[in-house]
Amino acid sequence: MAGLVPLFPTFALIAHYIIGTERSAQDLRMTALFGLWSLVPYAIYLLAVYWLSVRLTLTATLTVATIAWGVAAAALLLAWSKVNPAGA
Repeated sequence: MAGLVPLFPTFALIAHYIIGTERSAQDLRMTALFGLWSLVPYAIYLLAVYWLSVRLTLTATLTVATIAWGVAAAALLLAWSKVNPAGA
């Protein structure tokens, strides 16, 4: 349960409502697609926590996992901007 609750799409609901009311259905689709890709950095974070939790202290584990998320998120943003220059 503790692993599922943070995934409730609170901010996604707000963003999708705003995009859906102010922009086109295609923009909403692109936003949803980017949301799917944004799961990759989160998965990297979780994998890092899983792997490092028995190797490092809690603080070090969470720090390294957060940095891994940041690197993956930056790579995603860079790749997305090259593939879809108009953004989402």
